[in-house]
Amino acid sequence: MSSVAVEPVGDVRARFGEGAFWDASTETLLWVDITGGAVHRTSSPDGATERCVLGGEVAAAFPTTRGTVVAARDNALLEVVGTEIVGEIAGVPRHPRMRLNDGGPDPRGRLLIGTLHADKDPGTASLYRLDDRLVPVVTGVTVSNGLGWSQDGRLLYYADTPTLRVDVFDYDVGTGLPGARRTLADVSDSPGRPDGLTVDAEGGVWVAMVRGGELRRYAPDGKLDRVVPLPVSHPTSVAFGGADLGDLFVTSALDPLSAAEREQQPLAGRLLRLDPGVRGSPAPSVLLP
Repeated sequence: MSSVAVEPVGDVRARFGEGAFWDASTETLLWVDITGGAVHRTSSPDGATERCVLGGEVAAAFPTTRGTVVAARDNALLEVVGTEIVGEIAGVPRHPRMRLNDGGPDPRGRLLIGTLHADKDPGTASLYRLDDRLVPVVTGVTVSNGLGWSQDGRLLYYADTPTLRVDVFDYDVGTGLPGARRTLADVSDSPGRPDGLTVDAEGGVWVAMVRGGELRRYAPDGKLDRVVPLPVSHPTSVAFGGADLGDLFVTSALDPLSAAEREQQPLAGRLLRLDPGVRGSPAPSVLLP
């Protein structure tokens, strides 16, 4: 266990905070409130936050090379300027219990994004790549969650939450296709489940353990390197940011907590920040088709 000071950023309390992503072009953090149907843009270090309500369930948001934002709402990817939806980019077939979930741009700016089944019906979800449409690249998934790339882009780290594993794929940067898949780490010894993840400049893989109240850092060989306890039981995603990418931002959820748990966890639903002692790497903006 590694004791690190954790502080809230700003004063926004999300019902189900998720999808932290640092937008280097504006030096702000994009993150979402899934059940609140909103995209947040928070400046660092003052914590001032702009809120864009899109309705539905908003699972992720990323900056684009056009200076816009692509947001995953329900089953569709939307292009957003300010607080206005300017178009629908692509989508997955409508299903009452299936929606888009976590994602991120690969080293060349291609967006990969997954789906989840609300009832956790095994094998019914997928991981997609955005071309002129959403093309499945990994199938047989249940809750497609965190993903991140090694520094050279040749490895894709991935969490299908119910498996209680963090897996790693060989990744072809030229084609945007995941290849051979294997287990990086079995996380079943934690009380939590693997949710969002990110990769630091030394190749360490940081995983938010939802329900477990902790972050875990795994070395590139899969060895558990650090466990960082948090003041919230439901951390959901994690991203490096700040001027030198030395801050680690963590989103958290309020909705799953009982009234008693909410009293015990006054920071639940807040955006959190800590100093992990290691820096992240720049992430590209999404290249839209």
